[in-house]
Amino acid sequence: MIMEQNKIDQNEDIEDIFDKIMKLPGLRRFWDSYKKYKSVLLYLFFGGLTTLISIVTFSVCIRAYDLNEHIANTISWIAAVTFAFLTNRKWVFRAPTKGAKEFFIQARDFYGGRLVTYFIEEIIILIFVTILHLNEDLVKISAQFVVLVLNYVISKLFVFRKKDASEPEKNTPDSRS
Repeated sequence: MIMEQNKIDQNEDIEDIFDKIMKLPGLRRFWDSYKKYKSVLLYLFFGGLTTLISIVTFSVCIRAYDLNEHIANTISWIAAVTFAFLTNRKWVFRAPTKGAKEFFIQARDFYGGRLVTYFIEEIIILIFVTILHLNEDLVKISAQFVVLVLNYVISKLFVFRKKDASEPEKNTPDSRS
């Protein structure tokens, strides 16, 4: 248990591409703030890219393929959530897994949390696009702000939370007693 916590702590000490970028001349002056707020800054960066993927795929599905806004939203959700899962686990929350089972549990929790915000976004689209006939792109962009904040909270508190050293591992001999 303690060895696993040490592994997690060591993982946070590994320099990544973003650390290297922040050490470039001109950016070094922001190093202390960057290290202090790194998780939030990376979440905003990748959240912005995820939002862009969501909006672009939504718009392409509607304009290029003439799909219904709810089908377009589902396709954009799948693309954006897959991108978000991979980037969040690797860079934002630095949450590697040990083995396929742990990976699939993490993916299940991530996609499950995102399903909650997907349905919230669907309700927003239903009300403002389908019923009130407002511009789908403006509604989609507005909904993304709500989704971005809720997704961060869900990921931080439930999916990629750091395990307390005293918290027993699931499915280990110690946790079965």
